Amino acid sequence: MSATRSPKVAERVAPKASDPQAPKKKRDEDDGPDFGTLLRAWIESHRASLVDSLRRLGKQPIGSFFTCLVMAVALSLPMGLSLLLNNVERLGGSWQRAAQISLYLQLDASPTEGENLSEQIKAMPGVADAEYISKEKALDEFQQQSGLGEALKELPQNPLPGVVLVTPNEVDKATLEALRQRLAELPKVQQAQLDLVWVERLAAILKLGDRFVFGLTVLLVSALLLVIGNTIRLHIENRRTEIEVIKLVGGTDSYVRRPFLYMGALYGFGAGFLSWGVLAYGLNWLNDAVVGLAGLYGSDFALAGVPVADGLSLLLGAVLLGYIGAWIAVARHLRELAPK
Repeated sequence: MSATRSPKVAERVAPKASDPQAPKKKRDEDDGPDFGTLLRAWIESHRASLVDSLRRLGKQPIGSFFTCLVMAVALSLPMGLSLLLNNVERLGGSWQRAAQISLYLQLDASPTEGENLSEQIKAMPGVADAEYISKEKALDEFQQQSGLGEALKELPQNPLPGVVLVTPNEVDKATLEALRQRLAELPKVQQAQLDLVWVERLAAILKLGDRFVFGLTVLLVSALLLVIGNTIRLHIENRRTEIEVIKLVGGTDSYVRRPFLYMGALYGFGAGFLSWGVLAYGLNWLNDAVVGLAGLYGSDFALAGVPVADGLSLLLGAVLLGYIGAWIAVARHLRELAPK
């Protein structure tokens, strides 16, 4: 063999010139995948979990529907009660008007002074509105309501004073009493009257209603968590072998937990949507009877439907409850799913 190598052999054996980009590429490979790759993998993993949850729920449409329906009933009761109370409040007038302060003016107060006093009171803190009722208007209303119209016409002069009706911003006994004392010191005001007994009764009724709605909400939310938790537990038991294999080959707890969390959120979404529909249909069905009853009393009162904001809040709350219930159920059984 010749001592000198051929050019081709020398080219193949000789070390190549170092590539200036080679160290950078090697460092990139050592650092692992970049952020974009990780983000795409994360999105794809969540998409696959969501699709898998939808597919599994679609395999049991009747069971999934009745589970959502049970959850919808539990959600509809407190929300429906709250909406009915709001409608009753609207029927009887606002609570602020129920606690109006009546300012009886002096008999020599002119209508101009009464109007000016009303505008002055409107600008005061703690006052929502103020309405001036002249002596003539007060007499006309008294004649119509008392049935003594003919007798009052025989009086030499109008005995009734002008009145300013003050509507407060909030119903609170201490605040109303302080406002009444401040109004009583205004010029041309002879007497400031406030029915504190009615305010106390009203506050007690509101407190009772708030506690009842809160207690009912807590009770039904607890039942809702139990329902979704038991449903997710059954899904976990049906997939126990599959989950043990996934964990055996290195699957993380978050990877195992993710499909069940999506399943709980989907149950919550279905329940919230059904609950919104049940409330809208129930109020519309009840409204026919309410309109007929109000018409007998000469009123045009009608029940208000479900506000869009309340409906969206109901839907979001249902999704969160389904997610939380699924998380609790999976966290409880995750330790039992370790491969043996």
